[in-house]
Amino acid sequence: MGIRDKPTAPASPWQDGFAERLIGSIRREREDHIIVLGEAYLRRILKSYAEYYNRVRTHRSLNKDAPVSRPVQSIGSIKPHPILGGLHHHYARV
Repeated sequence: MGIRDKPTAPASPWQDGFAERLIGSIRREREDHIIVLGEAYLRRILKSYAEYYNRVRTHRSLNKDAPVSRPVQSIGSIKPHPILGGLHHHYARV
């Protein structure tokens, strides 16, 4: 098919737009609001952000759904659920 990979050059982050977009999202939505106190703490933060990103956060490219789709809730009162230490909230029916 003639397809070849084209690795990014060392020290050239502008060549990998997908990675830069993800890193920027993590920094804007999570890391800029906390003080990291060690590697284990950072890993917990990144794990919680990955869960939030895949299960709760809406994505415009997915018609405002999350990558892990969830059913539409039509009955019950709406309650906020704090996420990421209260930086974000997920509103769901209970």
